[in-house]
Amino acid sequence: MTPASVRKGANRASDIPENILKSLSCGEVQSATLAECIAVNQAKLMRAVFHGLSSPALKAIDAACELGVLKRMARIGEVLLDELGAAGIAKCSSHGADTVRGWACFMVGAQSGLDVAGRLAAVRPLADDAHFGVREWAWMAVRPHLAQELDSSITHLARWTVEPSEHLRRFASEALRPRGVWCAHIASLKREPGKALPILSSLRADPSNYVQDSVANWLNDAAKDQPDWVRGLCAEWLKATPADATRRICHRALRNLK
Repeated sequence: MTPASVRKGANRASDIPENILKSLSCGEVQSATLAECIAVNQAKLMRAVFHGLSSPALKAIDAACELGVLKRMARIGEVLLDELGAAGIAKCSSHGADTVRGWACFMVGAQSGLDVAGRLAAVRPLADDAHFGVREWAWMAVRPHLAQELDSSITHLARWTVEPSEHLRRFASEALRPRGVWCAHIASLKREPGKALPILSSLRADPSNYVQDSVANWLNDAAKDQPDWVRGLCAEWLKATPADATRRICHRALRNLK
């Protein structure tokens, strides 16, 4: 498996060389850019990875590939969970192709009977994956469940804000952004962003730019609905002698406010 880091990937689907697209869709290389993530032929990749899927499962996957990318991933996760069970999560999680590990994220998202703690524990290794795409799929896959049990989710994710891994700290912020990316908004946090202060306050001076950008984007989301709250929070954070990280977060958080 060729790691994405050894080549420069294309940023537009039309610029992806045919040989790279073929290798991506056969699971031979990892995607290097978002454009490559989206361009993978998942029906072809599925057949390359799993040779014994039933005809109804393959038909459902082919139909899923006509959907938008997030709905596609979610539907494939459901089909694979029905077809392979929990053992399929382990197989997908250990595969070299990032898209296959992304399917594992959505299989975790499709599991029933998990509480917040159990779902976060199940998705944790994927949330800490070395590949940027898998980390994005991880929070997207479980976000609907976290939003449904918001208070519990905030409590559990606040504990992730002190993890050594910047990937897990970023997950804590990114998973509950009020508006998010490619996903449904969280109305409760649009109305009352202060509910998430146990997460945000803990990350206000995080040393990682990767985490800082997520916190700033969280607050930028909130500013679209509660601008005065965001202004007030940033003013509070910037009192006395704030860390450079805090100044950077606040500058980016306020970028669309006049």
